Amino acid sequence: MSQVRQEHLYSSIKECNEKFGYPVEESCHILDVSRSAYYKWLRGDCGERTKANRKIASVIEEIHNEDSSKGYRRIRDDLEEYHSIKVNDKRVLRICRALNVKSTIKYKKQGCTRNADSPQYIAENILNRIFTANAPNEKWLTDVTEFAWYEGMEKRKIYLSAILDLYDRRIVSYVIRDRNNNSLVFDTLDKAVEENPDAHGLFHSDRGFQYTNREFHAKIEKAGMTQSMSRVGKCIDNGPMEGFWGIIKRERYYGKRFESRESLVSMIETYIFYYNNRRLQRKLGVITPMEKHNTYFLAA
Repeated sequence: MSQVRQEHLYSSIKECNEKFGYPVEESCHILDVSRSAYYKWLRGDCGERTKANRKIASVIEEIHNEDSSKGYRRIRDDLEEYHSIKVNDKRVLRICRALNVKSTIKYKKQGCTRNADSPQYIAENILNRIFTANAPNEKWLTDVTEFAWYEGMEKRKIYLSAILDLYDRRIVSYVIRDRNNNSLVFDTLDKAVEENPDAHGLFHSDRGFQYTNREFHAKIEKAGMTQSMSRVGKCIDNGPMEGFWGIIKRERYYGKRFESRESLVSMIETYIFYYNNRRLQRKLGVITPMEKHNTYFLAA
């Protein structure tokens, strides 16, 4: 039996005895706990590892209460990065199980964007699933996804267009609108280029109608970038971008009902800031996208 689970059993015995006068011996028998071990715990006679586990368990519960979407791996990363507690995955998993701390995220299949019926421009799949980059702004991915909110019983939608950098996995720019049209995507690109004028790398998307528009291709060329597109029906060709949609929806959207546009937009904006600046990623070396981004320029 884990030390943390024993702690909970001892606490239950103590509470039943103090509040309801239930005999300690009877409680120990029912819960299959050693009476001598219980009294030892009651006196505070415990080893250093038990004390350490108590501290870790307390912080784990704090992290879980703040963000219940985090599984034991992300909790471990937070313990080290933000609480200076260095422990391995297995120990955190044992404590989480004893506390019954589980991630609340839900999974849904992510669908591909509808391909254009009459594409004006088609680019080759130059990215070719090489989802790595040697520097910021070398490879950008983009896509559009939808979110729903409710006005009474009426379902309404908003659309999020975003650009992700493959080097540091940061969200370079994003735009939220009520309609999924050309201006949604065009403005997302304009915003990214304005904030990163030296970006002249690869720009990858699916074959959605906005991305196959001649005007959009002209914007890509004007920015000094090379356009790349996924093959028909191959969502994995834009995998990291699809992955980001999955992350934000699992952690902040699925299982919730938004009753106003404002609350939904606020959630998206708050989450993207959190994702860029606070959400640790193991693929980056247990740092945030912006830390990875800034580290490159410090080392240059």
